[in-house]
Amino acid sequence: MMWMSIAVFLLWMRAGGCAETANTSDLIEYTAADFYENLYSGKMMFIYFERQVSPTISLFLVELEKSADALKDYGVLVGKVNCNKELVRPYCTEERVQHTAFLFRDGKEFLGFDLDTVFDVNSIVSEVLFAILREEVKYVHTDGDLLALEKTAKGKKDIVLGYVRSLGTQEHRSMMETAYVYGTKYQFILITGGPVLKYLGVNDASLSSQVWFLHCRVHSRFQTPLTSERCPLTRMRKPLSTLSLHSFLQLMEAPLVSEVYEDPSSVPAPQFPYQQTPQVFLFSRPATKHLDMDTATTLAWRLRGLALLVLVHRQSPAVKTPDEYNVAYRLPEQSSEVKYLTLHNLDDVLELFTNKEEEVDDEEDQDDKMEEEEKDSHFGKLDDEIAASLYNNRLDMLDMDSIIQLTADNFHATVAQSSLTVALFYLKWDAVSMAFLNSFLEVAERLADSTVQMSVVDCGEWPDLCAAQQGDSQPIPFQPVTAFPTVLLLRPQESAQRYTGMLGPEALHRFIMLSLQASPASLSTQEEVTSFLQEVPHPEIAGYKCDRVLGLFKTQAHTGVSVFTEAAKSLRGEALTGLLTDGLAEKWAAEHAVDLPAVFVFPSWKTDTHPSALSVSTSAEELVLRINAALLQPMPELTVENLPSFLSLGKALLLLFVGEEEDEIGRRQNQVLVEEMKGVEKMGAGWTERYLPCWIHLGRTPSAMFVLGSYLGSMPPLPALVLTHLPFGDEIYQYPPNTPIVARSVRQWLQRVEDGVESPAGMLGDESWPPAFHFQDFLKIIDMQEPHSAQQQTPAVKEEEGEKEAKVKEDVVVEEETDSSSSSPTSANDPTIHSEL
Repeated sequence: MMWMSIAVFLLWMRAGGCAETANTSDLIEYTAADFYENLYSGKMMFIYFERQVSPTISLFLVELEKSADALKDYGVLVGKVNCNKELVRPYCTEERVQHTAFLFRDGKEFLGFDLDTVFDVNSIVSEVLFAILREEVKYVHTDGDLLALEKTAKGKKDIVLGYVRSLGTQEHRSMMETAYVYGTKYQFILITGGPVLKYLGVNDASLSSQVWFLHCRVHSRFQTPLTSERCPLTRMRKPLSTLSLHSFLQLMEAPLVSEVYEDPSSVPAPQFPYQQTPQVFLFSRPATKHLDMDTATTLAWRLRGLALLVLVHRQSPAVKTPDEYNVAYRLPEQSSEVKYLTLHNLDDVLELFTNKEEEVDDEEDQDDKMEEEEKDSHFGKLDDEIAASLYNNRLDMLDMDSIIQLTADNFHATVAQSSLTVALFYLKWDAVSMAFLNSFLEVAERLADSTVQMSVVDCGEWPDLCAAQQGDSQPIPFQPVTAFPTVLLLRPQESAQRYTGMLGPEALHRFIMLSLQASPASLSTQEEVTSFLQEVPHPEIAGYKCDRVLGLFKTQAHTGVSVFTEAAKSLRGEALTGLLTDGLAEKWAAEHAVDLPAVFVFPSWKTDTHPSALSVSTSAEELVLRINAALLQPMPELTVENLPSFLSLGKALLLLFVGEEEDEIGRRQNQVLVEEMKGVEKMGAGWTERYLPCWIHLGRTPSAMFVLGSYLGSMPPLPALVLTHLPFGDEIYQYPPNTPIVARSVRQWLQRVEDGVESPAGMLGDESWPPAFHFQDFLKIIDMQEPHSAQQQTPAVKEEEGEKEAKVKEDVVVEEETDSSSSSPTSANDPTIHSEL
């Protein structure tokens, strides 16, 4: 039994290891020689042949590293071969290998796994063990399949039957790990659905994984003879995990009925491994000994998995319990206390524990529900995280009462009724639109008592309105909507303002609240100026930091006032703007030693009150660019939230990637690098106009790891410095690895890039995002129906010259086209082209 002790210890170790903790990596990068040496050593190997690293593959490699430690316990070596360094034929030359990991056994390829099926540590471990145990673990679909296995196992082995929602989950992994240890003792069966669930009493719509123990082997004289063709079964009532399954199997090995000749108070509490199991005591009299044993056996089967049953023989003088009591029980959390009862039937005894079990199940159901919500949030993560949001909310009915649904008929009248109408243009079949619609409705509820009018436009129902086709009476105040979702802020007699921020409730709410403020606010006293610079304009945005811009002019009639006013309207929702004129403006200008007219910029990130002073430009567009540049923090930290605003500046990004610090020393080293990079923009005139030095912390922004891998094709050592989003091309340049990052050296490297001496390390991909189906491209359909609007097609649906004109009959679009995104193999096959987030 030495192997069983080791196996049990292994299970306990793996149960603790399911909650991933920091561990030393067991992932090995093999050379070609190492690969062949281990291949013919008789060991099992799970290997990925790396050619080009995309964001998806970067994520897989992280999970592969985690699985190395887990699979090591089962004798499986986990590693990768870098095909850019080592050529292992045919695995480094075939295209299919890029999206496949391989399991090798007995010196040859045993099985290939598509990366979509081994996307995290749980799926890797479960799928590999499932492959290894494919002969031992059976899979059934119908009740007939299960009955056949029961007949085969009867009198020989008990059966452990597990239902998991899908393969590759934590529950599947727990089943496989347990099967690896106990596979020679029990017959393991796995099901993921099918008619057999009806026999087991499981609702096919249930999301809960479950385990049953089928008693097909006779254990002792207390067990009911197997006269039926079906094996008695016991359901595991705890959530499926490696540890709970191990404990359940131990409990199934416990005696069905134990006999004692002493008082229950003297009977020791259950010992390992049953210490968490309640005890039930029934009392037997000499005259009814056989009848009491039958009663105890019947009850024991009903309590199987819930409690241990002990039959107390009153014939012993050691039993002191009064005759009025016929049942006693002890709970594991009260191991020294025995409670005595007088009950009249077995159902009363059963209720003692089934009611308690239901209470526990209710709590576990709540936990499971929370866990399901967390797990479902990762549904389809590798393919479409927004679609996962739709999946999570698939049963929720959206309450649209708080918003107005705009149509071509009521659009102009509705917009004219309010000083500010916020309109969401969306498509019901677009995943991003429907995910954002929830956020939009949340903001609408928060603004229910305000003057803001929240509205939506279903562009599938009103394509003419979304395409901004002019009506018979009034012009549409916005350009055609070609991206979804789109949020426009509409004001009477004004052009629409587009919201370009994050698609989340907080960002949208902040933008709307700031948009309610006057742009610019007219300031005439010192108190108003002080309030403008220091106070929060509305209690609901008290937690937001606000940039402020103050225009100073000698008189209201100055020509620069109109330019500043137009710029202020462009900044509405992003910054607070104020207008100061006459004597107070001259006083402020004198205090800061500037000439009028001037524009003072107060960035929210500054701790002091000293503003940046700008002269008034000749155009509003130029002034907005200069204000945004002044608001920009030197060497800002790049995040998912602020990336769009930085890209909109049109500058090349000089990106410093730093890793997560393990201690204070690491934090200081990263800070030194950031400070050194701040010196780059100070070296040479005009550099700040062309480059934006910034940095990304991989600990706070984990997605940056995939961006970096996509840029360079593999993960370089950190810190890493790259130059990307160049105005003059799609090239990506990498600062020489293992070279000290010093401002002067970086400046010289940038000059070599400009001189064309440096070779690019990669290219940005030029991706298009066409509709999922041609019939969903309603703008294109409109263009086909209305030839005069053909120029309004979206860039994603460019058609080749000479293509036949598509026809629309009975709402079915018949097309003869070749999509530019699918006809060009360049972007798909060129390993140097990488896609952006």
